[in-house]
Amino acid sequence: MEIDSLREAFDRVVEKRVLSSAKVQEAIGQIVNEVEQAISKMQMMNTDTMDSCDHSSILAELKAKLNEMVPLIQLEGCQKELNVALSKYLKLLEKSFSPDIAKAYRNVDYDACTVNNIITNHFYRQGLFDLGDSFVNECGESDETHLKFSFQEMYGILEAMQARNLEPALSWAAKNHDHLLQNSSMLEMKLHSLQFIEILTKRSRDDALQYARTHFVPFASLHTAEIQKLMACLIWADRLDQSPYAEFVSSTHWEKLAEELIHQFCSLLGQSRESPLGVAISAGFQGLPTLLKLSTVMAAKKQEWQTMKQLPVPIDIGPEFQYHSVFVCPVLREQSSEDNPPMLMPCGHAVSKQSIMKLSKSSSRPFKCPYCPLEAVASQCKQLQF
Repeated sequence: MEIDSLREAFDRVVEKRVLSSAKVQEAIGQIVNEVEQAISKMQMMNTDTMDSCDHSSILAELKAKLNEMVPLIQLEGCQKELNVALSKYLKLLEKSFSPDIAKAYRNVDYDACTVNNIITNHFYRQGLFDLGDSFVNECGESDETHLKFSFQEMYGILEAMQARNLEPALSWAAKNHDHLLQNSSMLEMKLHSLQFIEILTKRSRDDALQYARTHFVPFASLHTAEIQKLMACLIWADRLDQSPYAEFVSSTHWEKLAEELIHQFCSLLGQSRESPLGVAISAGFQGLPTLLKLSTVMAAKKQEWQTMKQLPVPIDIGPEFQYHSVFVCPVLREQSSEDNPPMLMPCGHAVSKQSIMKLSKSSSRPFKCPYCPLEAVASQCKQLQF
């Protein structure tokens, strides 16, 4: 991908700059050392007997040493390499970002109100409430303002957690207890566990035990092993960080819980974990170089790629942007599509619909599975959802 080439070129510029800077510092150090030695020689001589000839000879010796100094000669080479690397990087930047990106997207009609709602949603979910309000005032309409107060509540909980205050998070989890259970989330129990450890380390063993008796009972049937470990922490109250249960005092628990709270909070709001706008822009940025190159190639062939249902080349945008399973037919070695979905054979193996049509030769006669001795007919194969 071109973004990788840009990153590699940038890393080369940084490497050359660091090397050049080190050589410059070395040269300056040697120059300062030679000058200080020359000054010391002058100061050591008797000023009454020192004439202009002695003064000139010391300066001439200093000049000769500076001219013969190796680092000074090396500086020219290092600086030249840095300039070459920087020039290549600038040319690569110009090549990568100068094209007209309008060639890489389809000309489709879109609803301005929907786009405004997506942008507003992004600002609010990122905690940029003032910016979101300004955008709503400028565009004059938005259906996402009701989410502002929900996200304000979420960020209030997160700010409290950063201050090691779990009360707002515990209150929210208790209020949404049933919904969290439906999502198979252990967030509420994890929050109580962390609160238990905070009380144990900052207050007293008795207070922690009382907290456990009050709040752990509803979770006893599902989290017995976890509760047993927490109870064992009472024995090590004064030196928990040196105990077999030192993992409970790790600061990473706070970070992981904050991430899980964001995930569950957005889930209960019917929102995705990541900002749709942020995901779309990031994925588009990675796929843009390939699309631009495709548009150039197709234009040279006088073909229009925007009317195609499926792109003629794959676009690798990384696993973090893959939200749906991908099936590649082991027979045709092609990715499945709506027109060529995966099909499950009676033996349990899966191939694409086109493979089944070729194997059966579009008839009702039996054909052998490509992976086992069992036979099947096309009518016995069922389409899989993907």
